[in-house]
Amino acid sequence: MTTAAATNPNQALWEKGDFTRIAATMRESGEALVERIGIGRGMRVLDVGCGDGTTAVPAAQAGADVLGVDIARNLVEAGNRRAAGLGLSNLKFQQGDATSLEGIPDGSFDMVISFFGAMFAPKPFDVAKQLVRVARPGGRIVMGNWIPNDPTLVAQILRISSAYTPPPPEGFISPMTWGVESHVTERFGAAGIPAGRISFARDTFTFNYRGTPAALVNEFRLYYGPTMNAFDAAEKNGKAVELQKELEDLFTRQNQIKDGTSIPATFLRVTVSV
Repeated sequence: MTTAAATNPNQALWEKGDFTRIAATMRESGEALVERIGIGRGMRVLDVGCGDGTTAVPAAQAGADVLGVDIARNLVEAGNRRAAGLGLSNLKFQQGDATSLEGIPDGSFDMVISFFGAMFAPKPFDVAKQLVRVARPGGRIVMGNWIPNDPTLVAQILRISSAYTPPPPEGFISPMTWGVESHVTERFGAAGIPAGRISFARDTFTFNYRGTPAALVNEFRLYYGPTMNAFDAAEKNGKAVELQKELEDLFTRQNQIKDGTSIPATFLRVTVSV
């Protein structure tokens, strides 16, 4: 681990494993979402916490000029490889931190999006201010955030995982608070956005995987940072088998198909008019 990763737990978390393996199960929902929120030709789009391009790639394919920013260097590299392989000269990925977005000029994007990305950054008030800063007046910010205590997949993965990991450090603010409307309104309000220009909707991302639910659990165990950390802690306490069973039961129970795995997860879609 580099010194930078060691001093930034968020970077270390998302450089652990290989999130592209999980992102591969989210591609279809990413494409549908880009169409649903109205990204189109000629728009300037910033995707914050973009991973390897679950939403950035289809946004560029829709004709937008897209910059993807992610804190994890391995995901930035993977995104640039995807863009090159698809011949998308209108898509670039670079490393960056959602709490500062250094080097990105004020008011430079028609739409700023972040789906399950910026919510994991520390200092949520700083995140909101940065998202507002880089959006042009009259533009939009669209976030997708997992919802605490939601009964669907991702909120339950994170809930189960947290039961096996040590308590977070003092002052830690759960990323799941981005899934609470009052917190979102407060954070964007502090960035100068009145509540009347913030709207909320429930939306769905579906994880599609060719293998069994148990095999998908193993993908999370091997490649998804939060689940990897949960198993690391569980193994030290002799509870890895218990954690595996809980997750397999969850995935099996929520699977919607017989041949393969398809599991929907509800999230809070936030739309901010700047």
